[in-house]
Amino acid sequence: MIEVNVVVFATLRRYLPDLGIGEEKAIKIEQGTTLTEIRDMLNLPEEEVKVIVRNNLQAEAGDVAQDGDRIAYIPAVAGG
Repeated sequence: MIEVNVVVFATLRRYLPDLGIGEEKAIKIEQGTTLTEIRDMLNLPEEEVKVIVRNNLQAEAGDVAQDGDRIAYIPAVAGG
């Protein structure tokens, strides 16, 4: 097992209501777990996650998480 820290932003926070703004959730996962599989474990809807960031760099959903990673799931945002 490895441990990663996950944070969700904006409208995705409603799926993890116990977390405060910017607060991370430490989770233990099997080695080889992808960022998509973590998203699914957290019950984050695929259609609402538009960007995944791992260790401050944009990541692909199929990337494999590594021990100690900080993973952020971000919804679409609008602005001007």
